[in-house]
Amino acid sequence: MTDTNLPLLVQQMLKSDFYPHPVTEPIELIQTHVSYVLLTGEFVYKLKKPVNYGFLDFSTLEKREHFCHEELRLNQRGAAELYLGVLPVTQTGDTFKLGGTGEAVEYVVKMCQFPQETLLSAMFDRGELTEQHLEDLAKELARFHSEAPTNDYILSFGEVSQIRQAIDENYDQTVSYIGSAQTQRQFDETRAYTDRLFVEQKALFDSRVAHGWIRECHGDVHLRNICFWHNKILLFDCIEFNEPFRFVDVMFDIAYIIMDLDARNRPDLSNLFLNAYIEQTGDWEGLQVLPLYLSRQSYVRAKVTSFLLGDASIPEAVKQEAIATAKRYYTLAWEYTQHKSGRLILMAGLSGSGKSTVAGQLARQIGAIQIRSDAVRKHLGGMALDEKGDAALYSSEMTQKTYDRLLQLGTTLAAQGYIVILDATYTRRALRLPVISQAQAAQIPLQILYCDAPVSVLRDRLENRERDISDATADLLDQQQLESFSEIEQPYLKTLDTTQDLEAQLKSIA
Repeated sequence: MTDTNLPLLVQQMLKSDFYPHPVTEPIELIQTHVSYVLLTGEFVYKLKKPVNYGFLDFSTLEKREHFCHEELRLNQRGAAELYLGVLPVTQTGDTFKLGGTGEAVEYVVKMCQFPQETLLSAMFDRGELTEQHLEDLAKELARFHSEAPTNDYILSFGEVSQIRQAIDENYDQTVSYIGSAQTQRQFDETRAYTDRLFVEQKALFDSRVAHGWIRECHGDVHLRNICFWHNKILLFDCIEFNEPFRFVDVMFDIAYIIMDLDARNRPDLSNLFLNAYIEQTGDWEGLQVLPLYLSRQSYVRAKVTSFLLGDASIPEAVKQEAIATAKRYYTLAWEYTQHKSGRLILMAGLSGSGKSTVAGQLARQIGAIQIRSDAVRKHLGGMALDEKGDAALYSSEMTQKTYDRLLQLGTTLAAQGYIVILDATYTRRALRLPVISQAQAAQIPLQILYCDAPVSVLRDRLENRERDISDATADLLDQQQLESFSEIEQPYLKTLDTTQDLEAQLKSIA
């Protein structure tokens, strides 16, 4: 039976004869605070509600039409297969018609309907979200961001005053939940972190603008807005209604996914995704602003959940569950702002010795940033990571630039509280000793992990290597030689036999 409290148009959209195609009955209606979504079987129709919340204004037909077309335009970037078009709705008497030729009285977005079990959130819940899925997601989001437009107007949203306005508003809107959903200490320390960051690190935010990292992003890219359908990652339901929510730092976008995985108690997966994404973009400097956006995304999730507490129509049992959920997100938002002690881990070993395998496994285990020389070298050379480098890329000059960049990134990020793994061969003392010197000068703890295996194993690994950005081949082994570790290096050194169980050997490093 149709709910007569619904608008007449929606009542008719719940009937099969409204549509010019077969439908699966009963037609399912999903309501949000801003839209009606009707699932008909093969297609989905989205109707915007005539509401104005300040940050979102669908109050007139003209605005609803505009934002329907914006939703189509913006979502075709990440999910062109899903977003099919904008259709007018016409009216004759009390009867509405989809796609009629008369004057439009409403507009709807038409989409393909995909199985809900293909959502990454659903895949995670079933234990089916793999490391490969997250690596593919990292590559897709890196592509999405590389193609996302930017200009002087978009870049202006990266100014401290713009970023700060929304974050301060979050604090102002959650004061009343101190004592119930978050503690006074959490509130004070979370806010103090952002206040201090905006005052002391203005140059960092200016640098993000100068390097073009403020772009027309997705704005709401979490696991429930991503699906894996027809063997393809699709990013859908981006923010079309509010420019400040969409014109953001690319770190703002990826923070949703990282926070989502952290909140689901899988920091190993969030670490894998983060390292894969940053390797694709080369934006290791962005890690300096990432904690701000991680805290912000978690705080917003806590805030929205907190709003349920003041709704008299919400049952008490639901409110208790909401308090528990909000507490978890407020705590996570606070934890992201807490000071952490950084350190450096320098990998060393011949090609094929398992350095990157060890580094990746260790990174997921201890939450470290893995910086591979192969990726750094190709970014410096302006090449795609899957492109094979020529002789110029491996010249002595380019090698020195690569190791200089590794050292600069490592010391910068370690000083910011990150554990950084410098993943390179480091066969020469002349490349290792500057790392020790700078670590000592900056009082950054350091370890050297030397990966060792018989030459026959190295050769076999290199001959069978697939899907890797490294250009190293078995022939290279004849030219490589690792200079022995000096007395200065010995106190930092740990040797790993990569033909043996790695998990046991890595326990002492964590």
